[in-house]
Amino acid sequence: MTEQFDYTKAVARLEEIAQKVEDPQTGLGEMDKYLAESEELISKCREYLRSAREKLSDME
Repeated sequence: MTEQFDYTKAVARLEEIAQKVEDPQTGLGEMDKYLAESEELISKCREYLRSAREKLSDME
């Protein structure tokens, strides 16, 4: 069974990542990991929003 995407949790995680990346204590290696994760989350959020827009268009 696949886990359903939770847009709200993804946005909250992106906010956490932004705080970590802005923290001067975060090392370059960690930043690379956070940036990769954020790219994946952003992609999933975009797909979720595209799908939601299509569903709304179909209802009209």
